[in-house]
Amino acid sequence: MARHLITSALPYINGIKHLGNMVGSMLPADVYSRYLRQRGHDVLYICATDEHGTPAELAAKEAGQSVDAFCGEQHEKQKAIYEGFGLRFDYFGRSSSPENVELTQHFARKLQENGFIEERAIRQVYSNADERFLPDRYIVGTCPHCGYDKARGDQCENCTRVLDPTDLIDARSAISGSGDLEVRETKHLFLLQSKLQHEVEGWLEGNGSKEWPTLASSIAHKWLTEGLQDRAITRDLDWGVPVPADVWPELAAEGKVFYVWFDAPIEYIGATKEWADVDPENRDWKSWWYEADDVRYTEFMAKDNVPFHSVMFPATQLGTREPWKKVDFLKAFNWLNYYGGKFSTSQRRGVFTDAALELLPADYWRYFLMAHAPESDDTSFTWELFSSSVNKDLADTLGNFVNRVLSFSRKRFGDEVPAGAEAGAAEQKLGEEIAGLLAEYEGHMEALQFRKASASLRALWSAGNSYLEEKAPWLEIKTDKDAAALTLRTAMNLIHLYAVVSEPFIPASAKAMRSAFALADDTAVWVSQDEAKALASVPAGTPFTVPPVLFAKITEEDLDSYRERFGGAEG
Repeated sequence: MARHLITSALPYINGIKHLGNMVGSMLPADVYSRYLRQRGHDVLYICATDEHGTPAELAAKEAGQSVDAFCGEQHEKQKAIYEGFGLRFDYFGRSSSPENVELTQHFARKLQENGFIEERAIRQVYSNADERFLPDRYIVGTCPHCGYDKARGDQCENCTRVLDPTDLIDARSAISGSGDLEVRETKHLFLLQSKLQHEVEGWLEGNGSKEWPTLASSIAHKWLTEGLQDRAITRDLDWGVPVPADVWPELAAEGKVFYVWFDAPIEYIGATKEWADVDPENRDWKSWWYEADDVRYTEFMAKDNVPFHSVMFPATQLGTREPWKKVDFLKAFNWLNYYGGKFSTSQRRGVFTDAALELLPADYWRYFLMAHAPESDDTSFTWELFSSSVNKDLADTLGNFVNRVLSFSRKRFGDEVPAGAEAGAAEQKLGEEIAGLLAEYEGHMEALQFRKASASLRALWSAGNSYLEEKAPWLEIKTDKDAAALTLRTAMNLIHLYAVVSEPFIPASAKAMRSAFALADDTAVWVSQDEAKALASVPAGTPFTVPPVLFAKITEEDLDSYRERFGGAEG
């Protein structure tokens, strides 16, 4: 079996994330990781909080805390929410860790040795009101490309164009709001990406990027077509990975730190080292990252992160002249909008992950988000669509099937799976259908097509309902008890199959379904095609219980309260 390294874009530290962040990186990575584990692969799923940069300093200042204390507290809060969503990271680290500091400085030293870093005097914005140089994100103004009036000095979150602070119209300090800015000379380190352009192009052509989603490959090639620009990789901040004094003593003395977008991707490696340092006798971080030819590396992220991961970080890795593992498959997502407008962390617009878990169990959100994942285009969250998906797919199609079958069987045959007649033509037909749908589902999961995989999973659930309606055991029981027992035994085997194959999407509910049966092996090991056809994994005589209602329906009263709390109109 292959070794699979999986990373999702690092959630930024400045506050709780919204559902758009969840579906754009961490959740699909978890779904895919769970699936691969079930198939028997060796999987390492790594994530971390991204803790450096301007927003962390600003958020800490607003909270009245030191940046260190703020980041530590926010890391724990985010970690608890992700655990609540059932995200099963192998390790959830911190980009401020000693491991990442060490690795980031190592990368910088190697790039310097190989002639890919240059010290340059530049003209940078200085705020007279704040008496300091302003890093890019400390400057806000109007984007010259799209006219968005809250664009930051490094990137416009509206049109995603990368900016320089001097590009902004009506620029002002994000700290004081003052427009009393001037440009002064200062020194910074630049990564000479222009010298790595052809190497990045060659790597991208040779690494299978043609198999990437169109969204990811088109963004990567657009950046290369426009030409890679040399980029400043240091900033004037109090918080970050320090420039090492052994190589750049003058800049170190001035307190320069590395740009967050330089150290954040390195934290994928850093977090893996954090993971290994917990149990160094049994964990080898280098085997996943250094000369790791047997590893398939898959990254998950929203489209605004693609340039940094498809071009900039590979350029950094290539420039070290060391055999670092580079991405094999980059799964990119469009935006999940909220009633046509953007979710926004800064403006608290839309449903945030902490509030989502207060309202309903994680599986409701996991299923909806993956069934409507913004893969080919932007999608929109509405409470009406959410409640329809939960009520129709989860409550009616899956939950009702489980409850009907187990309740009726217990009432008529007791607390063990009934034996009944041998399987007949209807069961053979059902087995063939289930095996075919399972093959479709597997194909979509292997291709990381999550909306299609969700549709195949839903079709598997629907097949059970169709079989139950066709056989109608509540009528069979009146004339042929053995026939009814066969139907119920077959349906119970469907429930167990659903419990296994639904695990990536709705793990808590899948576990509840598996736990209904007193089987020696309660694990979610994948179902083979032959097992799917036979539908005999749960033999007659197996004790079972009826679990509590798996999915409660969302009522009109619920919807009214959700709309009132979160809004439900065009944005």
